[in-house]
Amino acid sequence: MTSQRDLDMVHLRLILVSGKTQDFTFSPNDSATDIAKHVFDNWPAGWEEEQVSSPSILRLIFQGRFLHGNVTLGALKLPPGRTTVMHLVARETLPEPNSHGQRNREKTTESNCCLLF
Repeated sequence: MTSQRDLDMVHLRLILVSGKTQDFTFSPNDSATDIAKHVFDNWPAGWEEEQVSSPSILRLIFQGRFLHGNVTLGALKLPPGRTTVMHLVARETLPEPNSHGQRNREKTTESNCCLLF
């Protein structure tokens, strides 16, 4: 029988650049930093070639965006009891939040057209 606690948990399938996957279960209160530390401390068998030197360089990507350290799974409104896929990559630094969106807004205000007569 499944308990309410199990239903409230968030199931993640993490995919490495190599294509290797592993399933993990977390609380909705866990942050991206918590997840990176947990994965680092419980590095799966079969991922030895991708082992990193520190949890601080592990980054999660969800729906094409890097998750910053303090973002919780609950804030992402992931469906509890279902498996959500995220990518796990090693990267020293992250782009600033919304920096990509800012560049896009700047581009929309520029005009690069010319008139030919």
